[in-house]
Amino acid sequence: MTELKLRTHLDWLESEAIHILREVAAECARPVLLFSGGKDSVVLLRLAEKAFRPGRFPFPLMHIDTGHNFPEVIEFRDRHVAKLGETLVVRSVEDSMARGTVVLRHETDSRNAAQATTLLEAIAEFGFDACIGGARRDEEKARAKERICSFRDEFGQWDPKAQRPELWNLYNTRVLPGENIRVFPISNWTELDVWQYIERENLDLPSIYYAHEREVVRRNGLLVPVTRLTPPREGERAERLTVRFRTVGDVSCTCPVASTAATPAAIIAETAVTTVTERGATRMDDQTSEASMERRKKQGYF
Repeated sequence: MTELKLRTHLDWLESEAIHILREVAAECARPVLLFSGGKDSVVLLRLAEKAFRPGRFPFPLMHIDTGHNFPEVIEFRDRHVAKLGETLVVRSVEDSMARGTVVLRHETDSRNAAQATTLLEAIAEFGFDACIGGARRDEEKARAKERICSFRDEFGQWDPKAQRPELWNLYNTRVLPGENIRVFPISNWTELDVWQYIERENLDLPSIYYAHEREVVRRNGLLVPVTRLTPPREGERAERLTVRFRTVGDVSCTCPVASTAATPAAIIAETAVTTVTERGATRMDDQTSEASMERRKKQGYF
């Protein structure tokens, strides 16, 4: 008699995500998958492969580029998409700045929040009715409030008090012209789940996710990377430490953590005992209520 293989929690999470991707592809007219080159979007691409291969993805990929990304991530993004042979659309915050739809006080200001404007412009340009993203509920309190299929009105805004129910895992993808939904297939995953899946699937990632030496300064409890955009301030002393990034984003607001973890297994061991969320430990622009995720999401952010 053939022995039955027990399904693991990763198998169940994978099956749910694949089901969501197929539902969106079947129900939506013009979906798009947001791909930044970060670990969560890499996992999304692997799930899309399992959902739709050997055919092509039934949607393009899109990256909203701040112009302040880590070069290792952009190089990985382009290489990974080329390997998959899929279509990548890139829209830039800098183009929105040139049009005057995004105005920043200083050239070195964080452009993370400004991505919302560029995203809404891209949605209008292509007529996308569903944007598939890699957000997870454990990342941040505002993200924990969202449904898997999160409705946005004709202005691209999100109202956390007026969300559609998802009883019995039934997903409502109906939208009127100008409206859209944001879809989060790995919403029920945790950071630990993501790393366990990366290890299981042997997924390639940008090198900065793993331990490497980098010049940093200590600021407000964070390790701020020393770059052209984030130079040491008066009285700060730069030091070279072994660090890794838990999340990747705009250079001006994304910080590494001290770590010697150079493999997925080592990162899994670290993640299993951490008590600080990845955004809480690594994002300068998430440290104050003025830059809260919920406020940004109401304005159209991912």
